[in-house]
Amino acid sequence: MSSLEAIVLGLVQGLTEFLPISSSGHLRIVPALLGWEDPGAGFTAVIQLGTMAAVLLYFRADLWRIASAWLRELRKPIRTASADARLGWFIILGTIPICIFGFVFSDQIESGARDLYLIGSALILFSFVMLAAEHYGSRRRHLNEMKGRDGIAIGFAQALALVPGVSRSGATISAGLLRGFDRVDAARYSFLLSVPAVVLSGLFELRKIGGEGDAPVGATVIATVVAFLAGYLSIAWLLRFLTTHSLRGFVVYRVALGVLVLALAASGAIS
Repeated sequence: MSSLEAIVLGLVQGLTEFLPISSSGHLRIVPALLGWEDPGAGFTAVIQLGTMAAVLLYFRADLWRIASAWLRELRKPIRTASADARLGWFIILGTIPICIFGFVFSDQIESGARDLYLIGSALILFSFVMLAAEHYGSRRRHLNEMKGRDGIAIGFAQALALVPGVSRSGATISAGLLRGFDRVDAARYSFLLSVPAVVLSGLFELRKIGGEGDAPVGATVIATVVAFLAGYLSIAWLLRFLTTHSLRGFVVYRVALGVLVLALAASGAIS
């Protein structure tokens, strides 16, 4: 992998990780369109650490407040804990499904799940879920009203994003909307929930970087740094965007991209 490829893929990761359009799907599609080799699931997981660093920096005050409250009230029953301490428990609870499914289906994720037909189909099909979330979500609830069942539902939605093309942020924001949360709070919780799952996944995949057939260490470092810078800007933009806009624009993009990928794959133009 060249430095140019690393920079491009880092930009792709940073710009698409937090938008509901699937960063893992784009990291498979973009190299295919440009005639580059598939960087692999390991590379994808590791450079996500760059975008997670962006989340940690952007939400540092929120994360510190939540972690402090959770540790301070660790022995309290959840029902009597503060909103921040409960949020800490819900983030832990919501991380469990993706850890379980990620471990059980690790082989499929690293091989068959990177099929272009699957990615194109997932981009299109999950767009209808996002439309349903926009249509049926009441958008009246806020994070301080979150319950345990909300954390479980959004956690299972996050696990769906193990399939490239679904989009982790798209799944969790949609689940949040369907649970009645407003767009900005659904997005904020989506970003906070991503931290433990993506960090654990990235650290687990670090062992593969630099091995035979894998992306070289230097290129991975470049891509991770670029992903961090682009990801920070992406978070700020999306939170502002969702205050006045719906997810429908992303739905149109997903469907168009999905159709394009399926058509090009079927014609043999990309593989």
